[in-house]
Amino acid sequence: MSITPHDERFMAAAIRLSRWHLGRTATNPSVGCLIVKDGVIVGRAVTALGGRPHAETQALSEAGALARGATAYVTLEPCSHHGKTPPCAEALIAYGVARVVISVTDPDPRVSGRGIARLREASIEVDAGVLEAEGRQSLAAYLTRQTKNRPYVTLKLAVSADGMIGRQGAGQVAITGPEARAQVQALRAETDAILVGIGTAIADDPLLTVLSPGLESQSPIRIVLDPSLALPLTSRLVGTAREVPVIVVTSEEGSLSQAEGDIASTEMESCRAALEAAGVEVVHCNPYHPEVLLPALATRGISSLLVEGGAKTARLFLEAGLVDRIQLYQAPVMIGEGGIESPLDATDIPSGFAHTGTLMFGGDRLDEYERGL
Repeated sequence: MSITPHDERFMAAAIRLSRWHLGRTATNPSVGCLIVKDGVIVGRAVTALGGRPHAETQALSEAGALARGATAYVTLEPCSHHGKTPPCAEALIAYGVARVVISVTDPDPRVSGRGIARLREASIEVDAGVLEAEGRQSLAAYLTRQTKNRPYVTLKLAVSADGMIGRQGAGQVAITGPEARAQVQALRAETDAILVGIGTAIADDPLLTVLSPGLESQSPIRIVLDPSLALPLTSRLVGTAREVPVIVVTSEEGSLSQAEGDIASTEMESCRAALEAAGVEVVHCNPYHPEVLLPALATRGISSLLVEGGAKTARLFLEAGLVDRIQLYQAPVMIGEGGIESPLDATDIPSGFAHTGTLMFGGDRLDEYERGL
């Protein structure tokens, strides 16, 4: 059967549904599934919080007997392997679905192509690649961790009209207005972890949590690049580490010379013990080598990372070529004397990025750029 406008319409709805639980399904992808019978949606679901149950089994359960002879629209190829739950491909077969429409084939070697093959072996018609670009965008974090062994990295910058991201010695400076800041809170809520450098952590004393009412429980893991363990015990990050996890990434053990080590190791050990006593996790992994750090974060189940603080940290990830998406907010305010220059503006976006859209939030403009997955 050829793909129809109806197929694209239902898949677009499934993709929108899949975004509901972004950043909240642990290591599993947030997948959307619709069961459609005679043009009517009879079952719908998104991967449950924590990653289980999967979308397909929930949607089939809702559809019940109406699933027989129906079409299932799934944003990611149904799993075919036995893990902590039975394969979704087998559930689709058991319920008697006649056709399965898929947006993205799963790169997981346990699944890739096998789910489709199993469905076809059961005489179920399968069409894959429907709205694939849109599906891949919604699954970007999962696909990046699967194919590149690292999280999907978003760099967010708010830049003043005179090209600044802050002011020296002024702490947090409001550059964008409330509408744009609310949008950033929504981005945090769908991201696994947020990262800043120690300079930003000290100068701004940020919380880095989700502040929007009703979304506070979706705050991401907070990560600070801190080579010498300088994060103050009095900081708001440390003070809230038992409520929302904080990871401090410090220099690798043994990276100092013997002379330096004799002097510094005792001090750093004392700082580490104090931070850990306050609930902070201290990780030894060169903080200024993101090509090493990102795979280490992926092993912890972190699939998406928001880099939000500090010109130096932004340059670090940009120069390493490890930014996948740039969200560039441009505001009409002026910072003036003492401003901290942005590492990036709309005229010098690195090669390989495509401009994917512009949105206005009050007087602030958001331009988004993405690399191909």
